[in-house]
Amino acid sequence: MGKQASAHIVWDWNGTLFHDNDAIIGATNAAFAELGLAPITLERYRALYCVPVPKFYERLLGRLPTDAEWELMDAVFHRHYSEHRVRCGLTAGAAELLAGWRSAGHSQSLLSMYGHEDLVPLVRGFGIEAHFLRVDGRTGPSGGSKAEHMVRHLRALAGVVEPARTVVIGDAADDAIAAGLVGARAVLYTGGSHGRASLEEVGVPVVDTLQEAVAEAQRLAA
Repeated sequence: MGKQASAHIVWDWNGTLFHDNDAIIGATNAAFAELGLAPITLERYRALYCVPVPKFYERLLGRLPTDAEWELMDAVFHRHYSEHRVRCGLTAGAAELLAGWRSAGHSQSLLSMYGHEDLVPLVRGFGIEAHFLRVDGRTGPSGGSKAEHMVRHLRALAGVVEPARTVVIGDAADDAIAAGLVGARAVLYTGGSHGRASLEEVGVPVVDTLQEAVAEAQRLAA
């Protein structure tokens, strides 16, 4: 295929296209309970959350978790998340935005730090897989940065997608960092893991709806 002239969006999944805040908080609190930590609210989660995830736990524990504590909390988190995610759905208007971007002749892909083997059937179950050139989830250990995954993701799209006309839409500072590493732009959405105040520190556009995110992506990739 020749290189496309149109804009490209790399979508994040958790907290962006997939509105799973309740499942995230429930699973996080289940993990915290293993170490005797008090439950956390969504507001406090958004104020403190960071990547790599063990640093997030350090902010709450006052120290980094030991390897054994991290493995325990990570396992508990993923077990509870899998149980609670079934009650979550796509962010309002997401399916229509995906269809509209594609019908306008633009391209898009999905890159998530959710495990690849779990991500693909979940995306397929919502009937939106066909909108994406690629759907990539995390391979390897959890808890790290998206940066190295973004490099591989865009490398796989080389010759089809131009990084300079690519915009990453996500809900975390890590999305913007990963975008910058590959020469792409970023738009951050306030509906997921970070509050507006922490997102604005990153220095990229911050929006409150996915509709605004897509409009901003169109502007940035023009």
